[in-house]
Order: sequence, then structure tokens, then C-alpha cells
Amino acid sequence: MSLPPSQFYSINPDVKAPTLKRLRTLSRILDKAITIPGTGVGVGLDPILGLLPGGGDFIGIMLSSYIVLEAARLGASKRTLGRMTLNIIIDALVGVIPILGDFFDFAWQANDHNIKLLEEHLKFPSQKKKAGIGFVILIFAVLLLVAIALVAFTVSISFSIWDIIWKMITG
Repeated sequence: MSLPPSQFYSINPDVKAPTLKRLRTLSRILDKAITIPGTGVGVGLDPILGLLPGGGDFIGIMLSSYIVLEAARLGASKRTLGRMTLNIIIDALVGVIPILGDFFDFAWQANDHNIKLLEEHLKFPSQKKKAGIGFVILIFAVLLLVAIALVAFTVSISFSIWDIIWKMITG
């Protein structure tokens, strides 16, 4: 006897605790792995990756997307996944702005926000309908397009700046 389609990608309740622990660890590494002494402010891999032109933002979005994928596997609702995706997009779009984006990355910890959203969902999972596989695919397509667009934007700006510098040097 076959299972209904909605149960093909469901996850065993015994797996939720280790998965959530792993996601918390990834979030901490990305958002606040190292605490600046005397400040209580954490710096993670995400703002450091953001300093790398182009590719850093892409890698950051893809690592953050993993948390959303696991949240979907844990049965998160469309609303929860949508809010998580919006957090990643805000982080990525503002993060691409030189200097301002770097400071924003310290303050806006999208992955930490996303873990809190997931934990809130897991408190009362039966009250919310989990997202379908089509919605999850749509979210990842959007995140991939945002990542590619940010890389293209960064590369384009870098070439423009290089062109201006080159013209100034060569007269």
C-alpha cells in the first residue's frame, strides 16, 4: 500500500531534535560565531563572506537556503518558509551595499531570525499546514535568482569601477 504524496517528504519526529540542533549550529556559525570582547556582539561567517565581491554573497545565500530547506523537511508552513526567505533576501540585498551592507550584516542576523521562526513553528506544528514541494521549489528558484542577480550586479559594478580607475590612470 502506498503513502499519500504529502508523506513522501515528511520527516520522522525522532529526527527533528538533531536536525534542529544542527541548524542552530549552522546559524551560529553564519551569524555570531565569534563574540567581540566587551561588546556581546557576535560576528559570523556571513558578514565575512559578504566582504568577498560577488561570490561571497552567493555562498552566503546558498548556506542560508539550507536552513530553509531543512525547515521545509521539518514540515514548516508556507508562511514560515516565506518569512524565512524574505529574511534571506533582505540580508542579501542590503548586504551588497558597500560599507552599509557590512554593518547591516552585523545587526541583521537572518539565520538567527530564521531559526526562531522554525522553533516557533515546531511548538505547534499540527496547527499549520506544511508547504508543498512545489512551493519549496519556487522558494529555492527565487533564492537562486537573487543570488545570481547579486553576483551579476557586483561584477558589473566592479568592472565599472575598474573602468573608471583605468581611465583616470591612462588619461
